[in-house]
Amino acid sequence: MFHVVLFQPEIPPNTGNIIRLCANTGASLHLIRPLGFELDDKRMRRAGLDYHEFAAVQLYDDLESFIQKIRPGRIFACSTKGKTIYSETIFEPGDALLFGPETRGLPVSVLESLPEEQRLCIPMQAGNRSLNLSNSVAVILYEAWRQQSFIG
Repeated sequence: MFHVVLFQPEIPPNTGNIIRLCANTGASLHLIRPLGFELDDKRMRRAGLDYHEFAAVQLYDDLESFIQKIRPGRIFACSTKGKTIYSETIFEPGDALLFGPETRGLPVSVLESLPEEQRLCIPMQAGNRSLNLSNSVAVILYEAWRQQSFIG
């Protein structure tokens, strides 16, 4: 259905929460190295509870390896620097939702490699910096899945 891609995630509980989210929505999770933790980190496993066995998680050395292996329909960079509000996008099965590391977001080079309409943002109150990574993934993934009538 959908691909959630975490580019160099840093905080284990966020990734654990996203594993649980992917298991519950049928999305596959792709992690781009380097990771800021070990996959067996107890904080990540605790956040994901017993959902690890129900989630399809794959590791890649770089973003290009993910693109070559999966060949997603489209890649949407989800960033505070995006100009397109996520809810104005029409998602399709096979789309990839790409999120950057918690402390620095996606590199400018990655953002600029995508068309502006594929650089998504979530509206926030003025003066706020960002949402939690797992919350951001949930907001956008559920909108994409909602558009598919929660099928898949």
